[in-house]
Formats: sequence, structure tokens, C-alpha cells
Amino acid sequence: MAKEIKFSLLYRDMWQSSGKYVPTVEQLLEVAPAIVDMGCFARVETNGGGFEQINLLFGENPNVAVRKWTQPFNDAGIQTHMLERGLNGIRMSPVPADIRRLMFRVKKKQGTDIARSFDGLNDPRNLESSIKFAKEAGMISQAALSLTVSEVHTVEYYTKLADTLIEMGADEICMKDMAGIARPASVGKIIKNIKDRHPDIPITYHGHAGPGFQMASILEAAYAGVDYVDTAMEPLAWGTGHADVLAIQAMLKDAGFNVPDINMKAYMKVRSLTQKYIDDFLGYYINPKNRLMNSLLIGPGLPGGMMGSLMADLESNLESLNKWLAKNDKQEITLDDLLIKLFKEVAYVWPKIGNPPLVTPFSQYVKNLALMNVMQMERGKERWSIIADNIWDMILGRAGKLPGTLAPEIVQLIKEQGREFYDGNPQNLYPDQLNEFRAEMKKNNWDFGQDDEELFELAMHPEQYRAYKSGAAKTAFEQDLAKRRAATQVEKPQPAPVDAPANGVTNNFQPRQLVINVDNEEYMVYISYPENDGIPFHPVNKAVPPQPKVVDNRSDFSNGKIKEVISPLEGKFYLTKDPSETPLKVGAQVKVGEIIGYIESMKTYNAIAAEESGKVTEICFSNGDLVEEDDILVKLN
Repeated sequence: MAKEIKFSLLYRDMWQSSGKYVPTVEQLLEVAPAIVDMGCFARVETNGGGFEQINLLFGENPNVAVRKWTQPFNDAGIQTHMLERGLNGIRMSPVPADIRRLMFRVKKKQGTDIARSFDGLNDPRNLESSIKFAKEAGMISQAALSLTVSEVHTVEYYTKLADTLIEMGADEICMKDMAGIARPASVGKIIKNIKDRHPDIPITYHGHAGPGFQMASILEAAYAGVDYVDTAMEPLAWGTGHADVLAIQAMLKDAGFNVPDINMKAYMKVRSLTQKYIDDFLGYYINPKNRLMNSLLIGPGLPGGMMGSLMADLESNLESLNKWLAKNDKQEITLDDLLIKLFKEVAYVWPKIGNPPLVTPFSQYVKNLALMNVMQMERGKERWSIIADNIWDMILGRAGKLPGTLAPEIVQLIKEQGREFYDGNPQNLYPDQLNEFRAEMKKNNWDFGQDDEELFELAMHPEQYRAYKSGAAKTAFEQDLAKRRAATQVEKPQPAPVDAPANGVTNNFQPRQLVINVDNEEYMVYISYPENDGIPFHPVNKAVPPQPKVVDNRSDFSNGKIKEVISPLEGKFYLTKDPSETPLKVGAQVKVGEIIGYIESMKTYNAIAAEESGKVTEICFSNGDLVEEDDILVKLN
């Protein structure tokens, strides 16, 4: 009898791997019935990663979104699954244990069946609690192996890791090939080893299409005994995303596997609706290059899920760098130049800092460190001159044990800066906090929500939740979207006039819509031409950016030469990064090397230290203000 392989749809990850946002709850509810009607999915990914933060940025209630989005699949008997980051829960930074435990309880109550848990360092200590908490809440615990390629990350390494996670109680294993760079033969060997040792443990293969290995990896996984394959579908398949379910089904069927049939009427409906959402507004946040496969990704091994944000980061940093180059009479560089420099630096940096698997958040950390190195070296400064606090935590063991060995130059840098290694359980560094957030909820007279879900949201995403509650998040999103739409109208090139052909047709042979007949039923398919009209990608408004509000934090302390603390990069300025810190104030005495604040850039906090001592006479920006490179942050005398 042919081996059965089931399919899972990554409708959330399809969007996240392409751009910044996912559909609104109204859009998700519109497409859900058609996904169900496709009849080929045993599972659908409904939550995890940045899903809830994106809802907060929209000004939507993420708990309402999760409950409504999971309901159609619950009703249809389709299992739902979420992705969570172990110690980091569903955010980028570590989460106290009491909040992690509450997360699983809330998500199960909201209709999520399976918790896919991964740790960015593959440290079992960070997954042990996830496995325990998921099972306590009544969820299926699916522990993930974050795949990458190095001398450390061997078939034997991953086989032993799977053994450990199953011994801890994991119900299933996921082969999380987050960058799509795992070599197909090795993928098959790891799965076969796990199946030989644990024949009753279901295994899922999850991979990205970008570097070009994915279809071969899926076939090898199938021959080795995989049970589930994660899939995507057009118009968001391939590129930085995942292979399309049609191609996967056809390949596996031809290979003799028992795979589900696909209702093509419903497939075309989901395809059409997804394109409609792109044309509505989500395409404003999708770079068309993310639709392309790129074998250059094999070298740096960066995951598909972060490529959307990567291109946005590169564009903003390129603008900053070219300003500096022009000001210093140097030749400007292109986006492709910067991309190649970044990829080379990632390949250089990665083994130097212990080969962390390139998955969230450590893929961002490695990329950010490499990009900072490139930016600094292009300006004639030293490599390693800016290392964000989050990255130091990873290097020093505060996020878990690195799989590789630190290079001597990094060890020397640690000694020079007087930093210390940590080899304890990372969770012990983050004490319980739920009581603090309970007090805040009561103080603000905020509803705790069904099953304490609103309490959970505040505790998991404090800043975003507060901005959502105040209405600031919705306002900021609407303003940003309005600017992008306005920029498209202003910058959209007008097509040259074309002489009408004899038959009167003047569509330039580029249809905007097609009507496709499937089984005697018609479907409207929307077609976009990014090279011609900016859809699905709409350029960011290049007009003058909004100026930060003027902050009158000056004092009469000045009695001599003014010394300035300058921002070394663009980002958001913060006086503190957590509640335990005391913010800098006018009149305070600052010593050389003392931290005066932080610049949050590319999801990491970069500490800004005073290079001279003095008394604070002016703090030039408020918390959360956008600053540019070379802006004066603080004045001293």
C-alpha cells in the first residue's frame, strides 16, 4: 500500500515570507471557506511569529483575529498549528516562564491544536518548557529541528537532538528548513534515522524555496518516511516562500505516494482572493524581488521568512550610506552592491560567533551584525565596532548554548569590554512578570479578556499592545499606508501612447484580469505587472520624512564647551530598553563609556555610550523618536 503524505497550508507564513503584513481578519475570514473547500489540507497554520504583532500594528485585536481565523478550520476538522520560538514565545526577546505557560493555555482555548516549538540555537533547555506547557494545555507538542549547514550541524547532530526532544515528551518532530539550504540527501538521512528510532512519531518537513533545493528535499523526505509536508500556493509560492501545493502533489503522486486530491475550483478561488488582497494594500509592503529564487542564498543561508524585512532594511541603510558617501565625495553604491557585500559578510561573521542556526531571532542578529560591519567598514571604521545588546546576549550564552566555538577575536573583544559568559539555564535570567502586568491591567481598568487572553497579549507584546489600546498604532498604520498610496500615484510612470491596432484592442497585450473557466465555473484572476505599474510592490514614499517633534529638554547647566553624543545609525531612540533601567535626565553627570540610551534598528537595541564625560544639558529626542545617523542625541558640558 502506498505511503500516505498529508499537506499543511502555511497561509500565515506565505505572507510573512513575502512582505511585512498579513491579511486583516476580514480578509482571512473571506478566504478561509475556500481553503477548506480545497479539500487537500489536513492542517493549516493559523498563528505564530509576527501574526499577533501585525494585528496590533493594524489596530486590530489579535485575540479576536485568532479565534475567528481558527474557527472555520476547527469546524471542518482541519487541525490548526502555530509557530512559537521557545524561550522567546511569539516575540523576538526572551519571555518569563509564567507568560510562556499562559500562552499555550490561551492559544488552545482560542482553537489552536498544535504548537510547533523551535529554539534558534537548538538548545533543548529552551524547548523543554515549551513541550511541557503545550501538553499541559492539551495541545500537540511538535518540536522543531532548526536545520542549517556547517561542520557542526551534521546528520548525527540532528538525530541526537530529535532523540532528546522526544525523550522530553515531544509528540511530533518538524524538520524546519527555514532557509531552504539543507541538502536534500541529508534531509532524507535525518528523517530516516528518526523513523528508525521512533516509528510512531509523526514528522513534518517545512522548507523555503529560495535557494532552489526545496522540491528535491521534499521528495527525499517523502522517500525517507515523512508524514506531513508544508505547502504554499500561488500567487505567494516560490521565491522567498514555499513550493506550491500543485507542484508538490503532482511530484509525489508520480512517485507513487498516496496524496490528497485538490478541488481546483477552490484553488482558483483562494488564488484569486490572495491576489486581490495584494492589490488592495498588502502589495505595498511586498518587494517584487521576493518572488524570485536566488541561489546566492545558499552561501549566507538566510531564511525566507526574513527576506521581506531584509530588503526593507537594506533600502533604508543604503540611503543612509549613500548620503554619507556623497557628503564625503565618494562613489555611491547600488542595492545589489550592498546585498552582495552583506551576503559575503554574513558568511564571514557566522562561524566567528559560534554558528547559531539562522532562524528567528538569531538570523536577524547575524544579518544585523554583518550589515553593521559593512556599514562601518564602508565608512572607514572597524569591524565589530557596533554590536547590539541582543547580539551580545546570544554571544555570551544568555539566550542558550551556541553550537559552535567563538573566534579568538570575539573572545578578545569580550575580555577588552569586561563582559562575562553565562552557562546557566537561560530561563532563570527572566523572572515571572504576570503579576506586574495584572497590576497594569487593573490600574488602566482594562478587561482581562476571555481566558485571560488580553492579559496575555499585554504581557507578550507590551509596547505594541499599549499602542493598540491608545489608538496610536492604528493611526500610524493608516498614515503610513496613505503615504505609500500617495507616493504610488505621484511616482507611477505613465505608459507611452500606443497606436490602436486595427481591431481596436489597446491593452498592450497585458491583461489586468482574466476569467478562467474551471469545471464550468468562472473565476476572476487578477494579474499584476510590477515592472510596469508598481503592483504588487509599491515604492515607499521618498518625500521628506516626518521630522521628530522638538523636545525642550534644555537646561541652564551649560557653562563651557558643549560636547555632543551622536547617533551612529538610523532607528528609534530610547532612553531605556526595559523597566529596570533608570532613564537619563538633564543635569545628570555622565562618565566615559556610560550608556545614555539605545537606538532600536532592525529589531535589535544598540547601546549608545558617551565618549566623553560631562553633565547633561539637553536630551534632544523623546522615547520612540526616529533619528538619523549623525543626529545629536544628547548634549553635555
